[in-house]
Amino acid sequence: LKAVHTVARETPTPQGFPGGASDVYSQKMEVDIKRYAKVEKIPGGEIADCAVLSGVMFNKDVTHSKMRRRIENPRILLLDSPLEYKKGESQTNVEITDEEDWNTLLKMEEEYVENMCMEIIAFKPDIVITEKGVSDLAQHYFAKANITAFRRLRKTDNNRVARATGATIISRTDEIRQSDIGTGCGLFEMRKIGEEYFAFFDECKDPKACTIILRGGSKDVLNEIERNLTDAMQVVRNVVFDTRLLPGGGATEMAVSVGLRKAGLKLEGVQQGPFLAVGEAMEVIPRTLAQNCGVSVIRTVTQLRAKHAAAYEEADKADAFPKCNWGIDGTTGKLVDMEEFGIWEPFSVKIQTIKTAVESACMILRIDDIISGSKKKGY
Repeated sequence: LKAVHTVARETPTPQGFPGGASDVYSQKMEVDIKRYAKVEKIPGGEIADCAVLSGVMFNKDVTHSKMRRRIENPRILLLDSPLEYKKGESQTNVEITDEEDWNTLLKMEEEYVENMCMEIIAFKPDIVITEKGVSDLAQHYFAKANITAFRRLRKTDNNRVARATGATIISRTDEIRQSDIGTGCGLFEMRKIGEEYFAFFDECKDPKACTIILRGGSKDVLNEIERNLTDAMQVVRNVVFDTRLLPGGGATEMAVSVGLRKAGLKLEGVQQGPFLAVGEAMEVIPRTLAQNCGVSVIRTVTQLRAKHAAAYEEADKADAFPKCNWGIDGTTGKLVDMEEFGIWEPFSVKIQTIKTAVESACMILRIDDIISGSKKKGY
């Protein structure tokens, strides 16, 4: 729940959009779990050690041993360009006639790297992260300026750091502005988990990306936890997209069933058939719940149907919308009020389930014959 809330953000309304900011379409949420909620599986430890960070982490160590390993409220600069001398894209041959020319060539390379480092140091960042390489000379300048550097970070990880800290990824060192420095991180720290070093960017202010740390005894346990976690996050994601909820425990299906039966009784002839048939089919969910609990199926379903029917009759007399949240407790098999019990299901999932069931039934009814592909003997 925390991970999905962290990643969720409202999509910006385009200029000139009909209806403006109040329009229903402009209030859609963007929840990109796959890109911005990274699951980091680390074997060892206990399941109770699993946590959702208020920020991000990645499996990298600092490039130089003398660089700082813990910084509070760091200024973070993100790059996707190399901090080393740029090599020619095609094969290049250089002829040197004088010994001094070779020294001049090396000096030019060093000056190029030094200029890049000085452009970065001018903005006084505490941490520099690049997706490409960092030369030994650049590491020396950064260590001298008390700057921590990381190299060869994945593009996806860099994007997550940018979203969590408020930084902007820069392609050229001469284009850096003060607004590109990320100041949203509260604490940077290097931690050793098992045999690996991990960089933690924690306690971020309003992060829009996060890392979920999973701990377990083996890789199989971690994979199983990840699958269950992914399913749970998809459910929360559906609720964020559409906040409407329906009572669970078969309450919604029984309410629809009773409503369809009552609507069907008002009709005559052939038109009555589909209403009654779909109403009866909707009872399969509460019936299955009762079977799984080991209670009397007929008695339990009849009692549940009677409660919903009574609610409909009271609503008809008061000329109001019928409201009945009674369903089946999946553990004991007793009838309980789902609002008090706290079992809810996403509206979007329930609607999709009913649509799929009706469409499947229609598809089966359209099939008027089956052609067998097997050959008869003698032919």
